[in-house]
Order: sequence, then C-alpha cells, then structure tokens
Amino acid sequence: MANPVNWQREMEKTLAGLPEGARPRLLLHACCGPCSSAVLEQLRRRFDITILYYNPNIWPEAEYRRRADELAAFVARFAPEGDVKLVEDRYLPDEFYAAARGLEEEPERGARCTRCYALRLERAAEFAAQHGFDYVCTTLSISPHKDAERLNRLGMAAAERQGVRWLPGDFKKKEGYKRSLQLSSEYGLYRQDYCGCEFSARK
Repeated sequence: MANPVNWQREMEKTLAGLPEGARPRLLLHACCGPCSSAVLEQLRRRFDITILYYNPNIWPEAEYRRRADELAAFVARFAPEGDVKLVEDRYLPDEFYAAARGLEEEPERGARCTRCYALRLERAAEFAAQHGFDYVCTTLSISPHKDAERLNRLGMAAAERQGVRWLPGDFKKKEGYKRSLQLSSEYGLYRQDYCGCEFSARK
C-alpha cells in the first residue's frame, strides 16, 4: 500500500513555488470562524483571500445563521483593512439532504460525511472557476475530526473537474488546531459542539 501523502508538506511545496511577491487569488471554503482563524493567519501573507461560506449541511437554520454571523464578525476584526473578503453563498438544505439520502444512520466520519465534503468542495471549486480564482481550498482539515486525506482527494478531483488549482493542506499539523483554539479564545469565538448536520447533532 502506498504511503499516505503529507498534505502539509505538499502545501509548503506549493507556497515555495509561488513567484516572488505574487499574491494569487485564493477561494477558501470555510465552515465557521474558529476553523478559519488559524488558516487565515497562515495563508493571509501569501494570498489574496476570499472566504466562501457554503454549508447547506448546517442544521437548524438558526445555527447556520449564528455561524455565518460569527464568521463575518471575526473576519471584520481579524482583517480590518478589508483585505480578506467574505461571500455567503446560497443556503439550500435540500442540497445536503439529497446528497445524504440513504446514509442517515451512518456514523460520524463515514460515507455520509464523504458526500457532504464532496458537495461543498464541488461548489467551492465551481465558484472559484466562475470568478477567476487561482486556487481553491478548505479550512475543514484543521479539525482533528476531519480526514485530510479524504478532503484533499475530493478537493483535487473537484478542482480538476472545474479547471482550477487545488491548494493542498492539513491545517491541523504544526499545532494548527492548537492555534485555532488560542485564537478562538483571544477573539471570544463561539465554538459549536457538533459538526453541523442534523444527524451529527442528534447523535
């Protein structure tokens, strides 16, 4: 069996290969403020970043709204110069329920989660292609509960289909997750106690 890819190292190779002084446009899919915090801190020096908040899996709508508002408030405080932009995409929970159909009883991290990741990453890659971004990636790998291998494979496939470049990464590495906890405390961010969907909340 092939050795697993070190996605953090792959990102470092990509960053090292960027032209001197270049600031490519990066579309960063994000699920919430806490997960965005350390990722933005790491990437802001190298990219012109727009965050895409596309998360039709989040339930109920009040929770979706709370996370969106918290993310917007964090970005405004973290990047008061306005160099990090935020786009809130459509909120159509039926898109998630259609993707998850038949997998409602799957355990966390199972096949339902794979479909959820694929749905959101495909939309992020599509949005990136439509709006002329150079790269696309996601904050999701900063969570110790998320499989960076799966996320990067799905993200690369989506980016290839849409004709954009995927920025690999495993943001939990090099104490990235620990840094997100520190920033969450520093900024007083709301940290939810479930991933987002109705099924994870009920379990």
